[in-house]
Amino acid sequence: MGPESFPQNIHLRDGSSATLLPLKPGDMDALQAFYRNLPEEERLVLKDDVASPQWAKSFHQRLETGEVISLIAMAGDRIVGEGTLYRTFRGWTRHVGEIRICCHQDYRRRGLGTSLAANLVKLATDLGIEKIIVQVVANQLGARKVFEKLGFHKDAVLPHHVMDLAGTKRDLIVMANDVSQIWAAMEAINQDTPLHMGD
Repeated sequence: MGPESFPQNIHLRDGSSATLLPLKPGDMDALQAFYRNLPEEERLVLKDDVASPQWAKSFHQRLETGEVISLIAMAGDRIVGEGTLYRTFRGWTRHVGEIRICCHQDYRRRGLGTSLAANLVKLATDLGIEKIIVQVVANQLGARKVFEKLGFHKDAVLPHHVMDLAGTKRDLIVMANDVSQIWAAMEAINQDTPLHMGD
């Protein structure tokens, strides 16, 4: 799956649609606006401080080096979802990629997260990444189901690793899979619905 695969129109479960396309360096202001409009309690459980200029600068740099590959979902002229594949070219985890997904609250449970995740999984395997991980908070049941459909399994649990605005601590679950599990899951999904349709 390369640049020629995008833009990609996806049909969501409620009959609406969105367009997936790779994030370009010039889209950073729009991406930060998307993240800044998330409720504060949601931003708090993201791995990075996505509202900060420092994050935007680092993300932009990694986008240019290819260490970050980002897909955005557009509805009209606004970003309603973003998914990122993180990888490194050196060190002992150079065979591992990490996926992170975030959707606007109005676009959840409609198949958008599944479409973003499935496309990033395909991109990762095409790049030769051998293992993919994702981190989800224990109460993010929808996210866990999305990745379970794509062949991910619970790899580790970090107890009380995430704290919300109210001070409640929750477990962080690390989910993972390898290429053989990915292809089996993707084959099953594709027999049921096209990859871009979501689930």
